[in-house]
Amino acid sequence: MFYRKKAHGDMAGIHVYTARKLSDMANSLEGLARAFDREKSIGGGLSREDGLAALQMAGAMVCGDCSKCNLYSDSEKEDSYYLYYLLRAFEQKGNVSFEDMPRLFRETCGRQEDYVGHLNRNLGRATMNLTWKNRFLESRDAVISQFRELAVILEEFSRQMEQAVDVTAEVELDVRKAFLRHHMIIDHMLMLEYDNKHREAYITVRTNNGRCIMAKDAGEFLGQAVGKRGWAAAKDSRSVINRQFATVRFIEEGAYRVMWGVARAAKSGETVSGDNYTFSQNMPGQVIMSLSDGMGSGERAAKESQKVIELAEQLLEAGYTARAALKMVNTVLLLAGEEQHPATVDLCCIDLYTGVLEVMKLGAVATYVLDEDGVELLEAAQTPAGVLEQVEPVLLSRKLWEESQVVMVSDGILEALPGENKEQIMKEYLEGAQNGNPQELAERVLEFAMSFSEENRDDMTVLAAGIWRRSAPSTALRK
Repeated sequence: MFYRKKAHGDMAGIHVYTARKLSDMANSLEGLARAFDREKSIGGGLSREDGLAALQMAGAMVCGDCSKCNLYSDSEKEDSYYLYYLLRAFEQKGNVSFEDMPRLFRETCGRQEDYVGHLNRNLGRATMNLTWKNRFLESRDAVISQFRELAVILEEFSRQMEQAVDVTAEVELDVRKAFLRHHMIIDHMLMLEYDNKHREAYITVRTNNGRCIMAKDAGEFLGQAVGKRGWAAAKDSRSVINRQFATVRFIEEGAYRVMWGVARAAKSGETVSGDNYTFSQNMPGQVIMSLSDGMGSGERAAKESQKVIELAEQLLEAGYTARAALKMVNTVLLLAGEEQHPATVDLCCIDLYTGVLEVMKLGAVATYVLDEDGVELLEAAQTPAGVLEQVEPVLLSRKLWEESQVVMVSDGILEALPGENKEQIMKEYLEGAQNGNPQELAERVLEFAMSFSEENRDDMTVLAAGIWRRSAPSTALRK
């Protein structure tokens, strides 16, 4: 018994130490972000120095000791208007013509064509250098942003760990008895309760009868011993318990469960839909639904929307908040290449412990929430991802109750509806729709949208989900 208490104390101490180290790392990342922030911001057009350098280089290549027009020396003067005019003319037209040169130059220079040619090449190189410099500064600003977001994530995680309550002593005896009845011996365990009242456990365990037991079955035994909610082995933990001691991470399931359904139709004449979606329960206690509509239709749009969906899901699973993940997606699309292929992003996160729905939108159409009080629109007009650098995702939040349903649609659904106030038409339809499971609801919404035209003018996708309370686990094994 002494050994078990000592091991348990060691695990709790490591937990506190880890929280403090994470906080230190967060402070370091914030310090790095501040250091980068002191540097020069992204520039605009060509500068006065760029113009003077281009004139000086053209003069060195063409003029020799000629000083008839004094073009460079005149432009060096602080009150020179011509240099400003020259740079703006080049930026607007992409080149400097003879008409843009001063009258004295046109009347006296014997090598006008050579001079203007060199001047255009020099200004072109300066523009290319400016483009690459701005691209570098954009990348640097993206790194600064990610430093800050990572600092927030680590600080939040550190705070959660420091505020976690060790409740091992309250349940340890019951858990040991339950596991022993199923031929498992616990070496030591740690159970923590976080500020949102959900718990997780780290149990070092092995079998004592020479057989193997699935970790998911051990999670059920843990839930029966502890009561209240069910438990499951974490997806990143080991899946089998054998004769060797190993630590398994168990997570308390949320008070709610979610069912979902999807219905889709490609644009007439296309074999591939440009819309993509995902439904993920890989994060403990949270369900992620996302829908992205690529620009245009067909395979190209499908690739763009798939890229957005996959990146957003990876970032969320890595611990990014929904807002931080969408900002990162937008940054990646901006820096991916010269061509812009914007895509809308519609992201819904459902907390299975509290039933709170958070909706994040980048250019996406309204989301509909159905419950016994009616239908509510959650909408926020915004620029699609990959268009503007300083885009801010719009966050909308709402509490879901028993049997509430969420309906997400791509813009092809609303565009198919008649009239001008299409969101209101969809709301009225959903208010009169019969209750059913999410798959049936998604199919009915798609059929309703398709009923107004013989051809689909755009890709159409409906993603629906419903939330229900979990039943309490059986306590038979606690007797």
